[in-house]
Amino acid sequence: MKILVFPNPRLEDRIPSHEDLELMEKVETGDRLKWGSKTQYLLTCVGFCVGLGNVWRFPYLCQSHGGGAFMIPFIILLVFEGVPLLYLEFAIGQRLRSGSVGVWSSIHPYMTGVGIASMTVSFFVGMYYNTILAWVMWYFLNSFQSPLPWSQCPLNDNLTDLVSECKRSSPVDYFWYRETLNTSTSIEESGGLQWWMVLCLAAAWSVLYLCCIRGIETTGKVVYITSTLPYVVLTIFLIRGLTLKGSVEGIKFLFTPDLNELLNPSTWLDAGAQVFYSFSLGVGGLISFSSYNPVHNNCEQDAIIIAIINGFTSIFAATVIYTIIGFRATKQFDDCLNENILMLLNAFDLVEGTVTEINYDEMLQNLNSTISGSEVIQGLDLSTCNLRTFLSDGVEGTGLAFIVFTEAITKMPISPLWSVLFFVMLFCLGLSTMFGAIEGVVVAIQDFKIFPTWPKEVISGIVCLSSFLIALIFSLGSGNYWLALFDSYAGSIPLLIIAFCEMVGVAYVYGIERFNKDIEFMIGHKPNIFWQAMWRVISPLIVLVIFLIYFVNEVSSTLTYITWNPSSENFPVLEILPYPNWVYIIILLLAGLPSLAIPGFALYKVLQKCCCKKTIKKLELNTVSANVNIERQNEKVQQLHT
Repeated sequence: MKILVFPNPRLEDRIPSHEDLELMEKVETGDRLKWGSKTQYLLTCVGFCVGLGNVWRFPYLCQSHGGGAFMIPFIILLVFEGVPLLYLEFAIGQRLRSGSVGVWSSIHPYMTGVGIASMTVSFFVGMYYNTILAWVMWYFLNSFQSPLPWSQCPLNDNLTDLVSECKRSSPVDYFWYRETLNTSTSIEESGGLQWWMVLCLAAAWSVLYLCCIRGIETTGKVVYITSTLPYVVLTIFLIRGLTLKGSVEGIKFLFTPDLNELLNPSTWLDAGAQVFYSFSLGVGGLISFSSYNPVHNNCEQDAIIIAIINGFTSIFAATVIYTIIGFRATKQFDDCLNENILMLLNAFDLVEGTVTEINYDEMLQNLNSTISGSEVIQGLDLSTCNLRTFLSDGVEGTGLAFIVFTEAITKMPISPLWSVLFFVMLFCLGLSTMFGAIEGVVVAIQDFKIFPTWPKEVISGIVCLSSFLIALIFSLGSGNYWLALFDSYAGSIPLLIIAFCEMVGVAYVYGIERFNKDIEFMIGHKPNIFWQAMWRVISPLIVLVIFLIYFVNEVSSTLTYITWNPSSENFPVLEILPYPNWVYIIILLLAGLPSLAIPGFALYKVLQKCCCKKTIKKLELNTVSANVNIERQNEKVQQLHT
């Protein structure tokens, strides 16, 4: 059966042959680094794929989409969407020995825009992602206090009462929105730079630079800590969490399946998006990491191992998180119930112990059965205490990490210790993900030869410094709103478009048969029928459907953001505001710039060839092949002399 492949002239001239790859294994080209061990490589990939989203987004999605029922679409799409694209990126990077720009320009010059898009998204995501690490660092530094500063409200300037904003909300909310962010009431009010956040941001970028200063030479050593410590901390939290009252209720609530959710299209859409983003696909980091592997490394096995670890980590982290949320909800339920009991005892002049948590419902019914008792109870304005309501108070992202979890920690014995452990874990998770983001930018710049004679240390420094300067916008009073904007649009639509182009590019531009032979050469056997079906039809179709649904939803809905406004009538309930019109330009830049780079660069190449009557010059991106040719010439010279 003849398979559709688009015309691709001079492809053989742009990629190293299998013979070249064998020679690369024997000679030291000195151009690309190599992993110190297979363990370094796997830990780096695990650290890059497993990030903050596994801890604070996956549990929320499980809770809001039918608990255990969400696992069904998650696992299905993990198999049919996530693993095939992960395998593809590992294999193509290992075969072509380049970063994202080098790989896609080698496959076809018109596809260079895919690498540029990956680099741009990686740069955008890295800027705001490292700001979260700055927030984590701020909380970590404030954890060495007892009591924790977010466990109680501070006094006002006159020392006569609690600060009004904190008194009207809660200590954890006040510390997050006022002491940490000093947030403004809207994105249009900048609020000025917050100096403590600027210092934390500078520290976060400095730590990242020191870890990435020489690429995988340094990150390959750091990952032994950053990729393993989170699992140790999660295990400690699980053991501690299971000893807390209400932890089992939290786990039951998380995994109790509501199979009706399987009929909800948004459940499948969120599952597909979570699978996609949890692997960090499309940003170029995985392609760069795999390019440092030996040519005969089993990339198929690597993809399956990383996928299993990633899926396990998501479920494991959700279990840990909901032991703590179960404890928090039970504490809130008990406090609510005890407050009601106290009001009943005082109102009816009952002896202490007459109404307890065990007989509360029965006693309330008895007291409410008389006319006089009913009138008294109506005047008390008792709170409605429902454990399931407290458990279903689902939050994600920064709300889970910096509000819900920190509140739960304040109720635990030796709370500073648990706070330190929690924020060390978050920092390690975020830092190891940032290694891949920086790699995706730096290697792309090297592939382009923008600074051909500059060492990697200098290029990494330029990337980190420029990112820090632009990221100062997140240190403004409105920085939290800017970060939410970047998070929503910089890594959504562009990544879906990149992933679709990657699969189409390999299957129909590079050629699926050529790709099959490459994999057979690298690992010893051709990909089976499952991988063939995924790469050719099923996985691109899934990504396309997710993209179309997401795009339609975004276009048809009013874009809003959530603000903290003490002047609001419903304070402390967060206020929902529509974005001002000028923000749509920012959204167009964040989502449109990377997406349009793909057709834009292809159009540039077409115009260069057709209008300027020039042959598209072959970009010397694959310096490994160049060095192999030099080695061959040197061998011939040596043979002539002998």
